[in-house]
Amino acid sequence: MANNNNNTSNRGFASMDPDRQREIASQGGKAAHEKGTAHEFSPEEAREAGRKGGKASHSNGNRGNEGGNGGGGNNRGQSRNEQGEFESDE
Repeated sequence: MANNNNNTSNRGFASMDPDRQREIASQGGKAAHEKGTAHEFSPEEAREAGRKGGKASHSNGNRGNEGGNGGGGNNRGQSRNEQGEFESDE
């Protein structure tokens, strides 16, 4: 068997060595720049993208370790209200 990680095959980009992934991604970026189709962010665009990303990642409020990122956990029979707090549906 080629790869012993939980019955996964040794195919595809995700199963590659991280250095090989970087090499392939770098080639794609260089090709896009040579072709003229690569997007280059201006300082203003980069600032706006960073602001939007920060706003999205913090849109759940400041909950600390109280709820993590909202995934997993045992929240059966509960839903979140507008403030991101759990309410019982039962």
